[in-house]
Amino acid sequence: MHLSPLAQRLHNLIDGTANDPTYWPEASQLSAGLGAAVRTVDGGLIFAPYVVDEQRLAVAARELIGSLLQDERRLDGSFSVLLVAAGLAGMDAEVSARLAEGRGPIAVAEMEMWFGWDVERRALFVEAGRERSNHAAALPSMIEWLSGQPDYMEFARAALEAAEARVTAIHAGEIPYRAEKAFEEREKWTLGQAVRLALFRDEPWLPELLDSLVRGIAVAPTPAKTLPSQALLFEIARAAEAYPTPEAISALRAARQATRHAGVPKQLDRMFKRIEAALANRLEVAFRIPDGRVRQAVGEHTAVISTDGKVELSWWHGDKKLKAVPAAVRREHPEEVKRLRELAKQTAQQQATLSRALEAGCAGETAPPYRQLEGHPVTDRLIWEFEVSPGVWRSELGLTVPDVPVRLWHPARASLEEVRAWREVVQGKELRQPYKQAFREVYLLTPAEEETRDHSRRFSDHLLRYGQAKALLTDRGWTGMTLGHWDWAGGSAECTATRKLPGGLTATWDFHLDEGSAERDNVGPVSICVSGDIRFLAGISPVPLAEVPPLVLSEALRDADLAVGVTSTGLDPTGHGDYWQSYSFGDLAESAQVRRDALSRLIGRTAIADRCTMTDRFLVVRGDLRTYKIHLGSANILMEPNDAYLCIVSARDPHAGLFLPFEEDGRLALILSKAFLLANDTAITDPSITHQIRG
Repeated sequence: MHLSPLAQRLHNLIDGTANDPTYWPEASQLSAGLGAAVRTVDGGLIFAPYVVDEQRLAVAARELIGSLLQDERRLDGSFSVLLVAAGLAGMDAEVSARLAEGRGPIAVAEMEMWFGWDVERRALFVEAGRERSNHAAALPSMIEWLSGQPDYMEFARAALEAAEARVTAIHAGEIPYRAEKAFEEREKWTLGQAVRLALFRDEPWLPELLDSLVRGIAVAPTPAKTLPSQALLFEIARAAEAYPTPEAISALRAARQATRHAGVPKQLDRMFKRIEAALANRLEVAFRIPDGRVRQAVGEHTAVISTDGKVELSWWHGDKKLKAVPAAVRREHPEEVKRLRELAKQTAQQQATLSRALEAGCAGETAPPYRQLEGHPVTDRLIWEFEVSPGVWRSELGLTVPDVPVRLWHPARASLEEVRAWREVVQGKELRQPYKQAFREVYLLTPAEEETRDHSRRFSDHLLRYGQAKALLTDRGWTGMTLGHWDWAGGSAECTATRKLPGGLTATWDFHLDEGSAERDNVGPVSICVSGDIRFLAGISPVPLAEVPPLVLSEALRDADLAVGVTSTGLDPTGHGDYWQSYSFGDLAESAQVRRDALSRLIGRTAIADRCTMTDRFLVVRGDLRTYKIHLGSANILMEPNDAYLCIVSARDPHAGLFLPFEEDGRLALILSKAFLLANDTAITDPSITHQIRG
């Protein structure tokens, strides 16, 4: 593309590659020219509604348009340049007609709206769609900008209504069915943008319309296992991942059930994990999740889905709870049994999402709209704080005090005596809390962190199983885990995981490849990574740890502790000798200290209480053959008198009737099962264990 300096400069200004908006070639020709027509806002270029020399500018714009229209392959990639240049050149009709070629009617309607805007508004639109640089992070995103454009909002609704009408016509036989051809490629993008915008604004008209649309595009109007538009279905799912609502998830789940395509449910299931995780961080809509309780007559029996603790589908005959689905119900109502089982599964997923949302909101500076949950059974199992007078908060079990500000109780705001008291209540009432609240860990700033000022090394230098760590952190809202060996596609030797936090802060956690792992298998995915420092940023500026709100600091470090506790190679005695020894039997992290507190309450209620004692790091169990020390962090075992290591991969569960106040990572149950096993060590028959004990 050979352009004059002016036309090239105009191109660079529009597409954002110009470094100096005040520089203009041939200044004598343009005088103040376009340089006077452009101002800079946080690094973004915005065109003013007029220019000093419109004629000269129009000449440059026409030259630019003529060059771009000559190359068919460049049209889509040059759309933003053509949109703005056409307005400057007075060539809207010619350019829009050329760009409309090959676009479906929905995409054409969107384009015609854009060409109806003045030049300044087009430039703002182009700027909103540009990738954000760090110095321009305060500028609104495309969705945020479009949400302030009333005509685009009207178009978004009209576009989705047109899409739904087209799908309805396909199913009615009014439009011939062709698999995957219901929408042209650019229409899919347009509709995806419309869904994102409506979800972002939480438009009340969207749920019913979206439900009809996704059901229609998920199943063919014939017995075929194809879809009218698999691509649009996934585009809508991606929109829901960006701006999830409970109603959008329900619509997509209905589409998953309806489709006959073998691969679509698998792909949607993977997407649901990300969508539901994202919903947990969108508190303004997450609390609309239904409570999930169902009581329904099926023949002479009653099906009940309860959510008081673990979600359960049970069957009743009168007042008698049955052990299984009645034979008559299975025989006479098989489809209803299947539907109720699916509903129970969906309810369990919804309750997990709600629990995640409640947990995400507990550290925020502004309390989410908890009053939306009044009457929901989940509130009865949580500890709440009520501002009964200015600055005075009182904790209560259940959302019981009306008409006053309310927030979730957090142990970081409570005295040690209050924390102990609430743990006794939860244990005594055997409350299965929706998330780990009463027994939640608190991470206070340490002297070492005060010395390092802007970074924490508390969870540095741990060897973690990379795949497991990435999955766990991703599930908790961290992004950026992209480690890979040099010849593994898309990989890098270092990465930084990040998580958005309340108050506009971002937590970062560095990772790098384990050198030993890289030497052993320098092709393929990473197996072991090494954790590094944790920092907190406001924008791109480091924030001293002492200035991070205590609850925000505590919750971010808790994620790190959980990741280390679950994925550390120190749990595996087969390698990493020095690290394994230090992690397996070293000082307890905060999570293990809470586990110690819980075990001290539980052991006294068991049949092996007289055989157990608690030390600072171990649960000591006296057997008949030996005495065993179970580490409260790793659950690994040393045998007295010589501290020989005892390898027990897992143990049976003789404490099944014992209530556990939490079970986030499985370690509490594992320690208890090993304690029960070793307290009666003469009854052990597994030769792999008895050989180690008897020597």
